[in-house]
Amino acid sequence: MDCKATVNLGEYSRGGKTRGDNRAADHDMGCREKHTPFGLVDEDSGRLHLVFGSSAKTSDFIVDGLEAWWERLPQAERDGFSVLQIKSDNGPESSGRRTQFLKRMVGFADLIGKPVQLLYYPPYHSKYNPVERCWGILEKHWNGAKLVDVDAMLGWAGSMTWKGVRPVVELSRKVYQKGISLSKEAMREVEARLERNPLLPKWDILIRPV
Repeated sequence: MDCKATVNLGEYSRGGKTRGDNRAADHDMGCREKHTPFGLVDEDSGRLHLVFGSSAKTSDFIVDGLEAWWERLPQAERDGFSVLQIKSDNGPESSGRRTQFLKRMVGFADLIGKPVQLLYYPPYHSKYNPVERCWGILEKHWNGAKLVDVDAMLGWAGSMTWKGVRPVVELSRKVYQKGISLSKEAMREVEARLERNPLLPKWDILIRPV
């Protein structure tokens, strides 16, 4: 899972290419609406889940997107997990040290009733994250399209394919607060639930449900 760079909506040329009426702005004229994409891809099935958030990119936005993906899974697939492995970049909103993210992930493990293993890619290795390839396909798919509004953005995203499968696409209008962090006392309770690999304590974390 990972977030993509913010998408600006408007009459933009997007790399100098245009479609439709062949008219588009060649530079930023002042964007009025932006959306942050969150993506999660199942490496086995190839299914891709995208959430476009209109608020800030935060730990809560990421975990809410993860929960939305889980809620859509058929029960048979949920039952098939013994451990849910999540591969992610060690970005600021979802790192192995981000207190709010770790708190939410402990809650997520309890919610689904299954162990969750967080596996992080080291710095400068995000290109190996499978979801990054999905972002590349999305960029290629809508390159040149004028994403003038939300409907256009969601329409183009929903019409791409990854391994022959179209993604599930959602829009989130929830407003997220930036800069939420836990006190040292509260974090001690969260840390007690984390099983950090002694060799890779920031890169491999197991959370067991209670």
